[in-house]
Amino acid sequence: MDIRSAAILREIVEQYVETGEPVGSRTISRRLPMSLSPATIRNVMADLTEAGLLFSPHTSAGRLPTELGLRLFVDGLLQFGDLGEDDREAISAAVESAGRSLEDTLAEASTILSGLSAAAGLVLAPKSEGALRHIEFVPLGSGRALVVLVGGDGQVENRVIEIPAGVPPSALVQAGNYLNARMANRPLAELRRVVADEMAANRSQLDALTAQVVEAGLATWTGEGLGGSLIVRGQARLLADVTELDKLAAIQTLFDRLETAETMIRLLDLAEKSEGVRIFIGAESGLFGTTGVSMVVAPARNGQGRIVGAIGVIGPTRINYARIIPVVDYTARVVGRLLG
Repeated sequence: MDIRSAAILREIVEQYVETGEPVGSRTISRRLPMSLSPATIRNVMADLTEAGLLFSPHTSAGRLPTELGLRLFVDGLLQFGDLGEDDREAISAAVESAGRSLEDTLAEASTILSGLSAAAGLVLAPKSEGALRHIEFVPLGSGRALVVLVGGDGQVENRVIEIPAGVPPSALVQAGNYLNARMANRPLAELRRVVADEMAANRSQLDALTAQVVEAGLATWTGEGLGGSLIVRGQARLLADVTELDKLAAIQTLFDRLETAETMIRLLDLAEKSEGVRIFIGAESGLFGTTGVSMVVAPARNGQGRIVGAIGVIGPTRINYARIIPVVDYTARVVGRLLG
């Protein structure tokens, strides 16, 4: 892309982020640092439209960026600086406040993310691996099972694991009985060691399918950061600009998906594949299967570099990327220190 086309695309995206309205050639001509006539700008806009980077929502001459255009802008044209000192202090003060429970602290982190980004903030953090009282496997179909864990304190947690295709319900029941017989209020890490040693010594106690369920379940529970709680704040901000019923339905589906354990695991998997902030525009993440929504997510790592959670923001595609990316990055680092 030449300098002229890049400058025009940047102006259209920045105007879209600011107003949400189609941008015309006269508006661009007044804002560009270079001198170009509206006719020249219209020709460039036509070329960008043909390339799939812009589209016209109506018969007017105004243009909006497509998701491909937004991706090109984010990858190659976006300019953002460091987070301001006031914002850093606000995030640190909210997240590192003493005297609150971990859940309250993470909820506050999600709230401040929402406030600073004008979008929905989300924080995914692992559950503490305390002693267990009971485990149960529930088949979900499609090679998956729901694991219901009851802690020694009575709290219940649900997690989703992958299991071999065609596992009968009897194998899931046998796996639950096998683990519960060896529970003895052990933490998961200790239970895993006990079961691993016993199965290595005498695998005949379980048939092959049940053994795989047990191993898969224990591996998931003690994996690097899998499982946990997802806290979302500021959902109403996603509805602020919604006027079309189909978009409203898509966002409601997004909210429903955020409540599932499967979404939490996939969200953390997205964060694990990145050293820093990742930006997903529309359906790129494969997480929500909807357009019109963008997600900015970063891994929270402890002092040893291990991922202990994920921090992110979900909003309409016209979120202020230049502001949100450093906000998410800094908040992820603060929460990583807290969880570490």
